[in-house]
Amino acid sequence: MGLKTLSICSLLFLSTSSLFAAPTLRLASTVVGPVSITQGANGTTREIEAYNAGDGSLSLTFSSSATWAAATAGASRPCTTRSGNCIPVQIAYNTAPLAAGIYTATITVKDPNAVDAPQSITVIAQMGGGVPSQINLFVAPNGSSDSTVFKTNSPLTLTPATQSGGNWLSLAVEAEGSFAFVMPYRVTGKHLNGMAEGTYNGTLGTSGSAIPAENKTVNITLRVTSQPIVALAPESVFFRIAENTKAQTGYIQVANRGLGTLNITGVTASVTGTGTWLTASQVTGQNLIQVKADPTGLAVGSYAGKITIATNGVTSSLDVPVSVDVVAQANPTVAFGGILENANFIDDGIAPGGIVAVFGDQLTFEDAASAPAIPLATTLAKAAVFINNVQAPLYFASYNQINFQVPYNTATGTAIVRVERDGVKSNNVSVQVKSAAPRLMKYAGYGIVVNQNGTLNLPRSLGGQPAKRGDTLVIYGLGFGQTNPPATSGAAAPGNPLAWILPTPKMQFAFSGIAPGIEVAPGYMGLTPGLVGLYQINVVIPDGVPNGVVPLRISGFAEDFINIVVE
Repeated sequence: MGLKTLSICSLLFLSTSSLFAAPTLRLASTVVGPVSITQGANGTTREIEAYNAGDGSLSLTFSSSATWAAATAGASRPCTTRSGNCIPVQIAYNTAPLAAGIYTATITVKDPNAVDAPQSITVIAQMGGGVPSQINLFVAPNGSSDSTVFKTNSPLTLTPATQSGGNWLSLAVEAEGSFAFVMPYRVTGKHLNGMAEGTYNGTLGTSGSAIPAENKTVNITLRVTSQPIVALAPESVFFRIAENTKAQTGYIQVANRGLGTLNITGVTASVTGTGTWLTASQVTGQNLIQVKADPTGLAVGSYAGKITIATNGVTSSLDVPVSVDVVAQANPTVAFGGILENANFIDDGIAPGGIVAVFGDQLTFEDAASAPAIPLATTLAKAAVFINNVQAPLYFASYNQINFQVPYNTATGTAIVRVERDGVKSNNVSVQVKSAAPRLMKYAGYGIVVNQNGTLNLPRSLGGQPAKRGDTLVIYGLGFGQTNPPATSGAAAPGNPLAWILPTPKMQFAFSGIAPGIEVAPGYMGLTPGLVGLYQINVVIPDGVPNGVVPLRISGFAEDFINIVVE
């Protein structure tokens, strides 16, 4: 038995080691631009650096989503931003045929033998420049403000002025550029005391740009209104779908940053050209729009449409662009940087026992599915996740996202993750594994916290209730690591005995900067009985905690905190 166990462990070690012996792709940057270009001209070639963070050597190839953007690799040479050698990747802007407007292309950098490949480079061109001709801002008569950002490639001389309403217009430069010399300018309009409802006019003179079209007078209007002001998130929708697979669904949140009550009065979907692949509807009882793209009958290619949302807001009708890339069926692809803890989706490492999301493309062709029972199975919707060649328990599987539990026996350090779709393997992607990477779960900036009376600890405006000093809170989180007694991957956490985090760190209430605030030992910190991978902290709010919104964190993990409400 001992020899058999040693043999299995040795094979696993050798298999994992062979993955680490591969080249590992790294890009010095993944965004080029936006580059302002005179209409009718080609843009200046830009360069980023690729390098190998592993063994062996890279052999890069490139593909582009647009004909106007192309990439080629030069000969290896000393890096300009780090030690060692880099491969210069030249990005050509063949933009002369393009009309005025903003264009975005994706360059895919491939190496079939490299870990963390493929990766994507976003390339942006601003034909005719990035300075708009008209800016419209909307504010409520309550001292609020509205702003927009435009970007150029060189410093401009800017002259803001208002023709009515007082000095409500301001301008700020948000950065001093990057390797692509991007200069973001933020234009802000603010409601001033005494400003009545109505429309106010201003201008922004721009000069000094090498792009003639950017030297102009920008007309600016500020609309002060008591009507609802619609804010959309996202402002555009993109789908990437394999041909002859299931429809995909996305959502648009319709929020009100103005006054009054926002009502959606109509939702319509339309496409450029012919077809019925795009549909949209309002989710019952919510200011939320469901958008569905169905690739049935669509050939490989790019398609465009829009969702028109009618409301009682000051802008009564808004269009949300929708674009769809239908691609050929291929192996599943895990996105570089796409392995994230599932509490707040932060790229800061994962921990044994943690609930983790892996994002990518063509991960499964089945309908989205959730785990039907505990213990969790290691295959769901014909998909599986492997970390260091060990199959992980699965919570959820869909076309572009799989949620899994990191097996408790996963070693700390660099781990290799891949997905298999019905036995078809994806690329290999690396992720850092820590013994513990605790993250407190959040909602709207507050924690997922249950008060002693069973209500959520949230402001009343969000449907919750504050707590009182002396009350016991139950705080939920992920990624706290292995417990005592040890937990089993994919299995329900025990209730007797409880699975504790030992040693148990303290909780810090009302901390400020490096000051720890009020430290309290929790009554319990460990796995939630009956569930898989969910941790909880039971702690009493101590005397001395102030009323109002109070920050709270785990001692020793200053990078992550939540807010609670106390009265």
